[in-house]
Amino acid sequence: MRRNTRVGIVTSGGDCQGLNAAIRGVGKSLFKYVDNVEIFGMYDGYRGLIEGDYKFMESKDFSGILTEGGTILGTSRQRYIPGKAIVDDEGNDLMPAMLDTYNRLNLDCLVVMGGNGTQKSAKLLMDAGMNIITLPKTIDNDIYGTDTTFGFQSAVDIGTNVIDYIHSTASSHGRVFLVELMGRDAGWLTLNAGIASGADIILIPEIPYTIEAVAAAVEQRYRHGKHFSIIAVAEGAVSATDAVLSEEERRKVKEQSKHSTISYRIASELEALTGQETRVTVPGHYQRGGPPCPYDRVLATQFGTAAAMLIREKRYGLMVGVQKGEIVSVPLEDAASRTKFLPVDHPLIQTARDVEIYFGDEV
Repeated sequence: MRRNTRVGIVTSGGDCQGLNAAIRGVGKSLFKYVDNVEIFGMYDGYRGLIEGDYKFMESKDFSGILTEGGTILGTSRQRYIPGKAIVDDEGNDLMPAMLDTYNRLNLDCLVVMGGNGTQKSAKLLMDAGMNIITLPKTIDNDIYGTDTTFGFQSAVDIGTNVIDYIHSTASSHGRVFLVELMGRDAGWLTLNAGIASGADIILIPEIPYTIEAVAAAVEQRYRHGKHFSIIAVAEGAVSATDAVLSEEERRKVKEQSKHSTISYRIASELEALTGQETRVTVPGHYQRGGPPCPYDRVLATQFGTAAAMLIREKRYGLMVGVQKGEIVSVPLEDAASRTKFLPVDHPLIQTARDVEIYFGDEV
């Protein structure tokens, strides 16, 4: 008698739009094409795998979730020691517990959906002997091996919408407004939302700024009769002064700062230099919430069905991605090997400069 195909699903790390669409894509495709399939959804990310807390998923569980934000399985973050281990708060290795659940359920494959960190931790699961397929989700779009991730376009839409609304109040009061978007290490989200919303200045981690250059851009606009300015700031934006510091030195600077985020620091310095009234808006987790946009619903569905195909073909150790419009599979060791930063010579950066958007590096 043929043994059932048994698949686990994990949504790990921060949530974002499109996770449920991807879960649906995996489940519906498996039920359609794989006989005697059993699917186990791990509750709250790796916690479910660690503690053996899971849901046996039926066909009906994959219906009606395409447009829902968040994840029906829940998610959580685990401490990850790069290239070495996934540990609890006391530093205890959690891999034995995860392996026990994987083996006890007799899983053929574990589908892990997550961001840059999750790709790296999933590789540890692969190295420990699990059959792994990953899907790239993050609003930061910083996963190597895929042109885009699901969740990214939805967040761009939200960031654009926020800045669109800020425009009217900024122009009415003649103020400088900083809108701080997510993106700790990479500027993809801020660049795209900044261009789409007509921001005047965009500050991203890959291009260190000087406050003098930012102030000069604001003052130049003022001299030309533009008495307000919109600055799109990535949360990981860094000044040219701080860019030369080590990671530890930057952490100390941040801890000693009286400002809660980089945008408040810039706003304070900018107001002192220009004399213009300056305000900050931080949409925060609003960017990760709500239903996925149509683009992300389609992309996540494509990724999910592609993962199901890999399971049917018994091809593991891969991340599903998209390159030049084609759905591809990328070796997980490659996807987990690096972060996809925004190249400073990316055509979108030149596009922004061509329409007189400044990056704080020159005027």
